[in-house]
Order: sequence, then structure tokens, then C-alpha cells
Amino acid sequence: MPGHPQFPNEHTDAGEFKRQDDAFRGWVTDDGQSSYPAAAGRYHLYVSLACPWAHRTIIVRTLKRLESVIGMTVVDPIRDERGWAFRNGPGYSSDPINGFHFLSEAYHATDPGYRGRVTVPVLWDTVTRRIVTNSDDDLMRIFNGAFNRLTDSSLDLYPASLRPQIDALNTFIYEQVNDGVYRAGFATSQHVYDRAAHKLFDALDELEIRLRDRRYLFGTQFVETDWRLFVTLLRFDAVYHGHFKCNVRRIVDYPHLSGYLKDLYQVPGIAGTVNFDISNATTI
Repeated sequence: MPGHPQFPNEHTDAGEFKRQDDAFRGWVTDDGQSSYPAAAGRYHLYVSLACPWAHRTIIVRTLKRLESVIGMTVVDPIRDERGWAFRNGPGYSSDPINGFHFLSEAYHATDPGYRGRVTVPVLWDTVTRRIVTNSDDDLMRIFNGAFNRLTDSSLDLYPASLRPQIDALNTFIYEQVNDGVYRAGFATSQHVYDRAAHKLFDALDELEIRLRDRRYLFGTQFVETDWRLFVTLLRFDAVYHGHFKCNVRRIVDYPHLSGYLKDLYQVPGIAGTVNFDISNATTI
């Protein structure tokens, strides 16, 4: 099944998809240890509802009740050769902060020489007028802890007692599942596709077994790892199974994974982060 890569700069000669690194890795702190201090109204989150990586950050912002602390603007889920655009439409809008027409303007305002792929999510600093970070991993941790004095939520999605185990399972889920669906779907040679698809379904089988005797991945309370997995499971049957050729099984065929997915969806506030019409246009 030889094919042409959708993103040539992120493919190896062997046909493997290799996701680009995040370009900006600033950090918001509440202790003065960075140039980005935690403050209400200072930061703005740019996201797409079609993007699972951005969806993770929307979920943590919601669970931590940071809606009044960190503003958010949703881009048009349909991209053309110009990339993510700010337009008014159902579930998305123009940019109220900078008046940008395209998210690429935020990248070039931060680094005029930027030449990589423009991705969501993006955390924008209205004071320095630059991107703080475009790393969803960092943003989940920043939202979990940096703004605690500005919210009444005591929820901790990254408890100290579980951090080594969380980090290890995060890596496994990212490599085999979160990014695994893209490694299969964007493979441009048959053997690369076969390897990625087998790893993906081996991982889903392992997670199905893990969930046989526990409600969440680490027991009775969800942590950040659960939401990292949730955003992929949510889109799997509608998008990855067909469009990305991850069609050995569906999530509905896994009794424990499908029950777990439904359980997480019913956590207060989560349904409001999901737009199935837009999510079914999942992007990378």
C-alpha cells in the first residue's frame, strides 16, 4: 500500500510518520520562577474542537473550573492550505484577542522565522504578545497546578504519589494509542502500517484487561492519563476505525473500554467539551 505522505517533513524514507516536536515550551508558574506568572485574564487558549490534543487541554480547563481565568477561542475545524483560520460559525469564532485571521499569525508573531506545521492548542500571553506554549502535555500540567489560587477546584490530576506510574503509562498510551492511530493511518508502506496497527490493537487489548477490575486506569479516581486516553477512544469508531484504517476492532467491541469511555463522558462538564459533528473531523 505505497502512498504519498500528507506531511512530507514528518515522514521517514521508510514510510513512518514522525510527529514534529512542539516549537514553544514556556511555562506558567505561580511562584515567580518563570517569566509567565499565573494571573486571571492574562492568558488565552486557542483550540480546535476537531483536535484530540487540544481537546485534552479543554477538558483540564473545564475540570479545574478555569473558564473565567483563561479565555478560549475555537478555530474553524476546516483547514485549507493556509491552515487553521478564525471565522464565525457554529462552534467556532473570529479571534477577539488579536484579530488574527489565521493561527499562523500567532506563530509568526512569536517567531518570524517559524517554518513548521502550525498546530493547536496554543496558549497566548496577552502581555508579552507571544505564544507561551503549544504543547498539550505542558498545558495539561500548567492548568492542573499553576492556577490553583485562582480557582476553587482542589482536583489534582497529577498526584505526587502516582507520578512515576502516570508518566510510564502516559508514554505507553501516547506511543501505541494516541499517536499510534496516526502512525497507522499515515503510514505510506504496508509493513510500517502493519507494525503500527498491531501495536495499536495489542495496546487496546492490554488496556481492556487493565480495566476489568478497576473503574479508571489507576483505580477509583481519574487522573490525567484517563483524559489522554479518552480523547482517542471518543473518536475511534467514528474516525480512526475507517478513515485511518484502524479497523481490526472498534471500541464498542471492547466491553470494558467502551464502558469506561461512557463513564468518563458522564463526568460533570465533559459532555460540554465534546462536539461530535466537529470531533468526527479529527485532525492531527
